[in-house]
Amino acid sequence: MANARDIKKRIKAVGNIRRITKTMQMIATSKFAKAQLRATASKPYTEGIFDLVTQLAAKAGNISHPLIEGAPSAAKNPEVVLVITSNRGLCGPYNGSILRAAMAYLRANQNLAVEVAGKKGVGFFRFNGTPITIHTHLEDKTTYADIEKIANELMNRFITGQIRGVKLIYMKYLSTARQKPEILQLLPLKPTAVKSEAAPGSPTGAAKAASVEYEFSPPAEILLADLLPVTVRATLFQCYNDAIVSEHVARMVAMKSATDNAGKMGKYFTRKYNRARQSQITTELTEIISGAAALE
Repeated sequence: MANARDIKKRIKAVGNIRRITKTMQMIATSKFAKAQLRATASKPYTEGIFDLVTQLAAKAGNISHPLIEGAPSAAKNPEVVLVITSNRGLCGPYNGSILRAAMAYLRANQNLAVEVAGKKGVGFFRFNGTPITIHTHLEDKTTYADIEKIANELMNRFITGQIRGVKLIYMKYLSTARQKPEILQLLPLKPTAVKSEAAPGSPTGAAKAASVEYEFSPPAEILLADLLPVTVRATLFQCYNDAIVSEHVARMVAMKSATDNAGKMGKYFTRKYNRARQSQITTELTEIISGAAALE
């Protein structure tokens, strides 16, 4: 049987750990509520601007734009893969899921330039010897202006032909109970085509599409020139907000699990201490009785 004093020390240590994890759980819960409010507030705008661009591109016909077509000389240039991870740990499988998705994409494709936001991702890729570009200024309270700088830089590199495209790998927030790693194509920006009621290529569908004409004021080219950069910035900002919310959810769940496990371990060591103490008392009583019997 273990020494009662050693078990008492273990009980105290487990209690301290439980208080720490409980505090971290409460902090993560508070940060999650604020981050969720930011993400849900910006989501309708992001979806609305993307739907507007989709409808405009579909109604205006074949309109060329550098953010849609890209530079013709960029075919042999690398594609940027921006991986968004956390700056801190203790968030369960959050970083592991993102990095597994990133490594699977890197193994399946070639000629890629990896850019990382988050210290955990930086440490992972450095350990694996992968050349990376680091975005170190991104924090939990990153503003739209910070994301706008990154988006503008990526768009400039894409328009000038330095890169052939941009992929985002991040944790998409679906609900409090569900998040999943997502690989999103940011550039070239391809608005979803509006499906016609007739089958593609049929005379009825072609005639219907050709018979409808729209007038734009200002022209569609000018509207798209303004809306497409806004769409890229808003999409990147929304993805980063989703990543922050998912991180806080994962940390909140991980710390709750750690707190529950610490509580169970504390009860286990308490029972173990009681047994050790009972055994010690029984031994002392036996020695006293044996000593008194020897004196008779």
